[in-house]
Amino acid sequence: MLKKFKFLKKAGIKPEGQDDVEFLRSTAIEICNEFLSGELAHLNIQNYTYNTAEAVEELGLDKEMIEQLVDDYVAQVIKAITQFDLHIEKLQDSKNNKTALDYIPFRELAHKNLGVARNLRIKDAEALLYELMKKDDLEYLLLCLEALKVCAIKLNPKCAYDTIKLIEVKSSF
Repeated sequence: MLKKFKFLKKAGIKPEGQDDVEFLRSTAIEICNEFLSGELAHLNIQNYTYNTAEAVEELGLDKEMIEQLVDDYVAQVIKAITQFDLHIEKLQDSKNNKTALDYIPFRELAHKNLGVARNLRIKDAEALLYELMKKDDLEYLLLCLEALKVCAIKLNPKCAYDTIKLIEVKSSF
């Protein structure tokens, strides 16, 4: 399970009695805090917690609609992880082969996700996706991508878990 989520390897073995969703949530919070207070501290999002009230007020939608849109966003980011990873691999191959790096597909994917994060007023995702769109350092991009993953999981661990399981089932066929 959760092969694409490298950060879970850092977390170790799931404690006995803890369900998968809770383990995913607690691990995401731990790794997110580590990234955002360490190498990504300059983004000033380490203490950020999403609140639907801002989106409700600014967009004029009810709380339930915003929560559904956030769930859709979480699923979108989880699904986009595979695409981001493929783009990063191509960029790394180009770098290793000393050929021109084409960031356009990677940045287009980041831009697509940035639009949704901006609309929903998800500030940590906005900052991370902006970095993914503007920076050229592959190691830094990988770090931002991992942070984006854990931040999305923090928004709704159950939705993230269900999306991951669905991807696994689909990929097993």
